[in-house]
Amino acid sequence: MPDVAVVGSGPNGLAAAAVMARAGLHVEVFEEAGTIGGGTRTSELMQPGYFHDVCSAVHPMALASPFFRDFELARRVELVVPELSFGSPLDGGRAALAYHSLERTVQGLGRDGQAYRKLMRPIVSRIDGVMDLTQHQLLRIPKDPVAAVIFGLGTLEQGTRLWNTRFREEFAPALLSGVAAHAVSHLPSLAAAGAGLMLNGLAHAQGWPIPVGGSASIAAALGDDIRAHGGVIHTDSPVEDLRELGGARATLVDVAPRGLLHIAGDGLPAKYRRSLESFRYGNGSCKVDYILSGPVPWAAPELADAGTVHVGGTRAELAHAENEVTAGRHPEHPYVLVAQPSRFDSGRAPAGHHVLWAYCHVPAGSTRDMGEVVTAQLERFAPGFRDLVMQTHVTTAAELGRYNRNYIGGDFSAGLMDVRGLLQRPVISTVPWRTPLRGVYLCSSSTPPGPGVTGMPGFYAAKYALKDMFGLDVPPLGL
Repeated sequence: MPDVAVVGSGPNGLAAAAVMARAGLHVEVFEEAGTIGGGTRTSELMQPGYFHDVCSAVHPMALASPFFRDFELARRVELVVPELSFGSPLDGGRAALAYHSLERTVQGLGRDGQAYRKLMRPIVSRIDGVMDLTQHQLLRIPKDPVAAVIFGLGTLEQGTRLWNTRFREEFAPALLSGVAAHAVSHLPSLAAAGAGLMLNGLAHAQGWPIPVGGSASIAAALGDDIRAHGGVIHTDSPVEDLRELGGARATLVDVAPRGLLHIAGDGLPAKYRRSLESFRYGNGSCKVDYILSGPVPWAAPELADAGTVHVGGTRAELAHAENEVTAGRHPEHPYVLVAQPSRFDSGRAPAGHHVLWAYCHVPAGSTRDMGEVVTAQLERFAPGFRDLVMQTHVTTAAELGRYNRNYIGGDFSAGLMDVRGLLQRPVISTVPWRTPLRGVYLCSSSTPPGPGVTGMPGFYAAKYALKDMFGLDVPPLGL
């Protein structure tokens, strides 16, 4: 039996396995699917030669995650960084645009440019301190208290009904709301504002990278490193009971709390079990993938150069759509998150054709096909879009939950994103990755720092497993 068993090969499980393997331990990874990657898979979903990212597509954390920095991901995977990080279309052929350059962004925001600069420049200038705050659990003293205060004040403003006080026009609020809505949360809310300001800061500090070859290239880089250091990866190998791994000194599980309840059985203490049983999951998403005969004909032509587009209109419209989901309803005009990978990676589709990645938020467990509603929103801001659609593939929230057992009800965040959900992930503890079972560590996005392709939950779980079970420190991770 191995020294270390890792259950699940999402980016966090792979990150944990890479750290443990580099420490000189014999590591084996067990993945129930036929391929590794979890939320970082790429497949020919509809036709040969058209490569679609199954879950994540654009990776703001690829250059910012402390784990990926140490792992030197940018030297292992080719990352394209669009100059236009994201945009939010408005009616009348207008769009709010967030460029890598903060000053260029400010110039396009009209009367609110100065207000946007005052909000974002302090965050961008102290982005390392912001990342130290947001990429750890919250129950700690931040290394950069000034950055924490700046970020906290911005979050309080943009996460409450004060969010419009500094703005006079539509562009800046739409831009900020589009990125805040990534959190799948009520708008305005503190959790959404915090996530949005962090991602917004990264857009200006270093951009939002797109991996050439798709998100699967990130998983492949991690898998290659694990094997290079003696690790073994088993696919088509579901684990239904931790006792199947009884010989391993340390077990790291990249599963949601519900998954840990399943595989741990009655072995968990009653109090911890109750905490896992009461863990709250968020709403879901309905994903729509497209094959197009040409690029999206955005009414605002600048959006052709955006890696990501937040479709939904004004701040008020975006908030209404997200709050409908919070109330358990399917919005008639949803917020649609769109990625345009083939615009920057020509290998994703045959010459002249494109793949388009999109999803909208829906109530948890929804079985509703939102394909037509999503297409209508795209047509609203890109007249003629329908005429380019060659084929679509819709994945409902319920189907997302079946695709990946961590996505309870289609919740790819693996836990509700609110203040309580950030603190209790999945329990309130200074070391929430450590479970009461000796040698068993939880390393999924249900632990801090939460969702996103960061590798950080896996890194932290591995760090404590190395210390607790083997008396070792984290080894060097770079090439």
